[in-house]
Amino acid sequence: MSDRIIFHIDVNSAYLSWEAAYRLQHGSQTDLRNIPSIVGGDQEKRHGIVLAKSIPAKKFGIITGETIHSAREKCPGLVMVPPNYYRYIMASDAMVNLLKDYSPLIQRYSIDEVFLDYSNMDIPFMDAAGEMSKKIENELGFTVNIGIGPNKLLAKMASDFSKPNKIHTLFNHQLEEKMWNLPVQDLFMVGSRTARKLNGRGIFTIGHLASLDREYIHSWLKKPGLLIWEYANGIENSEVRSGGTPIKSVGNSTTLPFDVETREEAHKVLLAISEMIGMRARDLEMCGWVISVSIKNHLFYSCSHQKKLTAPTDATSTIYKYAALLFDELWDGEPLRHLSISLSQLQSSEFFQISMLEPFDKKNRSLDRTIDSLRSKFGQNSIYRSCFLHSGIDPVIGGVVMEESYPMMSSYL
Repeated sequence: MSDRIIFHIDVNSAYLSWEAAYRLQHGSQTDLRNIPSIVGGDQEKRHGIVLAKSIPAKKFGIITGETIHSAREKCPGLVMVPPNYYRYIMASDAMVNLLKDYSPLIQRYSIDEVFLDYSNMDIPFMDAAGEMSKKIENELGFTVNIGIGPNKLLAKMASDFSKPNKIHTLFNHQLEEKMWNLPVQDLFMVGSRTARKLNGRGIFTIGHLASLDREYIHSWLKKPGLLIWEYANGIENSEVRSGGTPIKSVGNSTTLPFDVETREEAHKVLLAISEMIGMRARDLEMCGWVISVSIKNHLFYSCSHQKKLTAPTDATSTIYKYAALLFDELWDGEPLRHLSISLSQLQSSEFFQISMLEPFDKKNRSLDRTIDSLRSKFGQNSIYRSCFLHSGIDPVIGGVVMEESYPMMSSYL
């Protein structure tokens, strides 16, 4: 384990970088990264937030996660572009395909983060890191930070050092110099609540946490305390899992900018969510057996319902059909603020047993894939159903949860 060389490759301002690269490659004269700009939702919608920001936007005090309205108040001339999650998955795929030239052991950690096991390779690791960084920039049009260490934890911590377009190392002999002087909340897996607990006992730096007695931290914070103590000391031995974490479900939800008060409006919202879930399932080459619907009314009361199908599906029309049926069983007529759909119990869509109880619609499957191809090339709203015209409802609804495809930060590396 001590001879391992692990890379963590992290795209700089991923969504904004991918938007900028795409637009430049398609004739734009403006690089979004060089002007005050953000990727985010619609200013008129309550749920619209800043998903990514440029460095010039950051100088106005704009932060990721704040509302679009707040960001525009800080910078009236801010350029705002809507997110295109399907495009971002394509960009992520392109990066991973490029990285396969350097190692067969690659773990997608999120849509914009990858671990790569570079152990026992011929080219010196710093030379390889520099080469892959330049190749990503020159061939794909965006930049990355690369962290290098003996395990995934230290590689991840190293990639979070100064940005953008940097390469950093963090090996065990560098812990005192590079990591132990950082605030304890900068340590992976130390959230705000844990940081407050540690601060309450005078523990303010990662180094102070690392110096604590192992048994003391375990008796105080139990197993989670032992985990962060090990991380503070650079201890982490998980493998780079090239197969990734199994995907258990594909889901999307929306918090609406208005109260949904009619069945017709609610069904349109469900159809728009079904469009995104169907696209995601087909992109993953997965189909699911269980469809779930969850609703939350204007008083924030929530309830859910699910149904096991007689055959797995990735078809937009089938997902919507059963989502609408489940909704009709759930809804009591109260104004709604939030709706979500999930497709679970996934399996490969390459081969599956069709059901005599659920007709297999080959024509609709072909249509779905044609629409997916057009949306991939021209944008997800380039083709949509006429029922959404003048409805005030987006024809395709899908938020950041699209990143479920590549599991986000979790309690294990």
